[in-house]
Amino acid sequence: MKEVVQLAEGWSLGHDGSALPAQVPGCVHTDLLAAGVIEDPCTGLNENEVAWVGRRTWTYSRSVDAAHTTAGRHERTDLVFDGLDTAAVITLGGRTLGRTRNMHRAHRFDVTGLHGGLHVEFTSAYDEADSVRTTVGERPNVYPEPFQYIRKTACGFGWDWGPTLVTAGIWRPVRLERWSTARLAQVRPLVTVADGTGRVEVRIDIERTEQGADHHLEVRASVGGVQARGRVDGTRGVLALEVPDPELWWPRGYGEQPLYDLEVTLVDTGDRPAERPLDSWHRRIGFRTIELDRSADDLGTGFTLVVNGARIFARGVNWIPDDVFPSRVTPERYRTRLTQAVDANVDLVRVWGGGIYEDSAFYDVCDELGLMVWQDFLFACAAYPEEQPLRGEVEAEARDNVVRLMPHPSLVLWNGNNENLWGFRDWDWEPALKSDSWGEGYYLGLLPRVVAELDPTRPYTAGSPWSGSWDHHPNDPDHGTHHSWEVWNRQDYAEYRASVPRFVAEFGWQAPPALATLRRALPGERLAPDSPGMLHHQKAEDGNGKLNRGVARHFPLPEGDFDRWHYLTQLVQARAVAAGIEHWRSHWPVCAGTVVWQLNDCWPVTSWAAVDGDGRLKPLHHELRRVYADRLLTVQPGGDGPTLAVINQAAEPWRATVTLRRFRADGTVLAERVLDLTVAPRTVDRRPVPPELVPDAASAKEFLVADEGELRAPYFPVTDKDFAYPVPEYDVTVSSSVGAGEGSLDVVVTAHTLVRDLLLQPDRLGPSAVCDTGLRTLLPGERIRLAVRGAEETGANAVRAALFCVEPA
Repeated sequence: MKEVVQLAEGWSLGHDGSALPAQVPGCVHTDLLAAGVIEDPCTGLNENEVAWVGRRTWTYSRSVDAAHTTAGRHERTDLVFDGLDTAAVITLGGRTLGRTRNMHRAHRFDVTGLHGGLHVEFTSAYDEADSVRTTVGERPNVYPEPFQYIRKTACGFGWDWGPTLVTAGIWRPVRLERWSTARLAQVRPLVTVADGTGRVEVRIDIERTEQGADHHLEVRASVGGVQARGRVDGTRGVLALEVPDPELWWPRGYGEQPLYDLEVTLVDTGDRPAERPLDSWHRRIGFRTIELDRSADDLGTGFTLVVNGARIFARGVNWIPDDVFPSRVTPERYRTRLTQAVDANVDLVRVWGGGIYEDSAFYDVCDELGLMVWQDFLFACAAYPEEQPLRGEVEAEARDNVVRLMPHPSLVLWNGNNENLWGFRDWDWEPALKSDSWGEGYYLGLLPRVVAELDPTRPYTAGSPWSGSWDHHPNDPDHGTHHSWEVWNRQDYAEYRASVPRFVAEFGWQAPPALATLRRALPGERLAPDSPGMLHHQKAEDGNGKLNRGVARHFPLPEGDFDRWHYLTQLVQARAVAAGIEHWRSHWPVCAGTVVWQLNDCWPVTSWAAVDGDGRLKPLHHELRRVYADRLLTVQPGGDGPTLAVINQAAEPWRATVTLRRFRADGTVLAERVLDLTVAPRTVDRRPVPPELVPDAASAKEFLVADEGELRAPYFPVTDKDFAYPVPEYDVTVSSSVGAGEGSLDVVVTAHTLVRDLLLQPDRLGPSAVCDTGLRTLLPGERIRLAVRGAEETGANAVRAALFCVEPA
């Protein structure tokens, strides 16, 4: 049987003529940080002080014993790197094994009989990129860094939410594999369901040693109690297994997520007295069908995911690498972050094309939690040359990762790129390129061919955004996927309601991270929107200007009051995203999904994320939980008056009792009506608000509230700064939560006036404190309970100081 020897220990990193201890998997920055050579680049202004790291040559070294590679029980020994970042020369015992230039693929070298010093010398990614650029010529790019000339994480060169930390290192595991006769070089399970039967077509590629060329081999597979076996005469084989009445894997909210163990074994049946198992392979699979409905209709071209025949409004988030140094992301951290997505009622995670193909642990968790995965190929925001040496690397990378990820039932879509088709048309690339290649051949040629060959069970789309063909603008909201960025960049968030795209694959609004995150990341700094550290940890072009304009459209911009500014920017972020989702969900099935930019951050930064760089939840996260819930109540403005939308994405009918009340600002009820509605599963009930319940916008003193159980949809016909808010008055009582642990509090807020968008910022009570509730609007006489866990400050005064709400202009 194949033996595996992990090479995680005993590595050193060459630094200025000496050697430092090295962690593998890891990277240069984390090793230098552990050795005290550099300060944490994610705090203060330290990013600037470590720029030199990315421009150096670095060498990782260790020894390999002869006993591990010389012939004995095994005929062959391979040295396998699951990930090298990025341009490297590998030598063992003084012999050059090979050169690599792609972070996103695995590399394998025959090292039989070799031993001694193992060295992996990494060239600066800048030098490698410059060399390729000299060969293929200049291409346009939205950022000044040369990431499109090297197959490496693009956002590591800096993004509008990320630092410039250009890494090098052995970032995924490395091992020796010792084997004889033959090994399983590739296993591809094609999983389908038809007429109540699950079918697994296991396609197998085999590598043989010279000695094993004539051996009789057999492949065996089992899944769901069904077994199959077949002889392999050459290097390829196919086994088919049919599982009667399999339990179907469903996205969360639509059913359960049963997983089946698929086992594959390669056996040498030979002429020996007993057969010999040579290699084995195991994955968990799920039975389900996935289609992408891109049918044309009277409104344009749809883009609807269909799982097991069920048409789905996708409640999505975009995912970026969860750390500036991806080797630090553990399986436990993946589970924490993805559980936070589930807690926000998310059912789809888009792995964005400027990052990485995530570790298998990421997809394992998505399989278990019912999170659909939209996987980008790794191209983002640049024109990519299609000449060698890049083209061969791109194909090898695509083949590696399609085969690696295809067993996961959570994976529902392959996407060719992020914004490059749009960029070619709208960002002045076309004149600059003249006739040079820019990536179109990848997205419309190479990548769909690879997917069709290796993973024909899943849909592929050429890009995001993409209208489906050059017959329409790539970002046409009426056709295919749409990225909505004009609103954040130039407009008020109310403009999200101006259109109904078929599928919104990106949109979002910025806000700073939690206060405790800022204090940790900017130690000793007097926080202000324009303080040095705040500006350094704001990477978007005119980011603070856009934040301030977004606030100023609704509230007086606070001067010299950081706490108020911090609350208002987080409030506007939550409101903006909610405005878009509520509007687009209310137009299902025309609009079939929203994918918020973004779920997570890779460091402490002002960004579009719902979970900040320290893992703390912004108010946006709580708001996503509300607007992505199966059942949503919203009042939508319109030219003919407001519309009540009752949205039911659950599998059962919703027998809703909606209470509509028109109020004066002082809490006086002016009109009231109760509507008894039955909303069918997966549908939306839209109806005009009765005229007598429509607030008088001219008065600036009236508002509407729609309630159904615990669901509330307030509607104000004018902006906050134009509304006649009363001075908010409320009582706060604090008590220890019995049996809930130290620092657990029950906070009860009783409103005496209208209190709009009340928010408790728990991290002000302790860095680890969390609250179960986000923004809440209270009417006079109402009372709510907030559960706080992990507080260090527990007094009523501290709790009151952590509470914020809208105040009169």
